[in-house]
Amino acid sequence: MKRIGLWQYVLRVLCGTGLALLVFSNTANAEENERGKQLFEMCSQCHGLQGEGMALSLAPSIAGLELWSLEAQLRKFRDGARGVHHEDIAGMRMRPMSMWLKTDEDLVAVANYVASLPAVTSEATIEGGDATKGKALYGLCQSCHGANGEGLQPLNAPKLTNHTDWYLKTQIYNFKTGIRGSNPKDTTGALMRPMAMALANDQAINDVISYIMTLSK
Repeated sequence: MKRIGLWQYVLRVLCGTGLALLVFSNTANAEENERGKQLFEMCSQCHGLQGEGMALSLAPSIAGLELWSLEAQLRKFRDGARGVHHEDIAGMRMRPMSMWLKTDEDLVAVANYVASLPAVTSEATIEGGDATKGKALYGLCQSCHGANGEGLQPLNAPKLTNHTDWYLKTQIYNFKTGIRGSNPKDTTGALMRPMAMALANDQAINDVISYIMTLSK
């Protein structure tokens, strides 16, 4: 038998271990993706097969959103920080769905699958908004959500692009009126409330959303 040096032996062991870890990691990822896909079948009944959203179900587009944001919102629904206000009809529908995710592993698996779906560019449905005026109003938003609506995770500010405009309007209204952001458990939502309240009226909301929709193109 040919003798090999100590370092050659160590190198072979490390290479073999690395290969084994790579195979294990790929297998684990494939299993998690398959689990997430299975769990998403329940979500797709409202959010669509590709996560494109369905207005009739009050379900927004979720495809391609950031993993960290998807996880955070699912946890909020599951833990009662969101979806418990009696005026939040869509949120109250969503909460029992999130509670169906019994383990953190399932929650992460479905969030990973949704994040992997191709982002959808939604058609505008809100009329009467002035994107030029909205650009000026957006100056308040960009300090957290970014100049291009790309979002900033360190500030817990999700991206705003590729959302449905009616969903954005609903959530701004919810923050403005306290339907969202007033729950003591929702500490990050509380930061959004004063920002929404700075938009004086429906016209201002329509204007800023019209501008945000231009960022998705």
